[in-house]
Amino acid sequence: MPDRHPTPIGAARGPASRTSLRPQADSSDDGAPEPASGAPPWGKRRVLLLNTTFEPLTALPLRRAVVLVVCGKAEVVHGDPSGIELHSASDAVVVPSVIRLATYVRVPYRARVPLTRAGLMHRDRHRCAYCGSRAETIDHVIPRSRGGEHTWQNCVACCVRCNHRKADKLLSELGWRLRVVPRAPRGMHWRLLAGVVETDPQWLPYLGEPAA
Repeated sequence: MPDRHPTPIGAARGPASRTSLRPQADSSDDGAPEPASGAPPWGKRRVLLLNTTFEPLTALPLRRAVVLVVCGKAEVVHGDPSGIELHSASDAVVVPSVIRLATYVRVPYRARVPLTRAGLMHRDRHRCAYCGSRAETIDHVIPRSRGGEHTWQNCVACCVRCNHRKADKLLSELGWRLRVVPRAPRGMHWRLLAGVVETDPQWLPYLGEPAA
């Protein structure tokens, strides 16, 4: 269960636009530390933004997330596991992985989740819908050349080998069966997952279980 009472980071001592933060280098290093193994480069880092209710809202660029924390508009719920801090002349902020807004934001509910490659891979857990091996691409169960639609119900994650073998054939023509019936995912966190290629493991308690 996520900690419901995270410790807030202090408010900024000056305008956010004048804050220049950088990773704190290790004393044995000549330069800034590299991100933890497997983590995206600093410029591509994303931070999960939660509402005050711990409902996931979106994934922010690292710089924007730090500005929200420094300005007192958000607090750090989970920091980078390596404990790296960002420093300026007057502030020190732990590199965040998950932050939470200080003020509740009302978000209009939209039931339809956009179909994206990232969302489809999350739904199918990066496994081929036909053989169960690691998926690298997506496939239309009923090929588009034969009237198939680009929908959640007709798209599945697929390995390259199965994708080449299936080509524009129907499953009945190959004698294949789907491992799981594809369905459209439901839930607000799926709108976030549909737009994020890689998720930090610390996000998972807030995103719920992927729908099959």
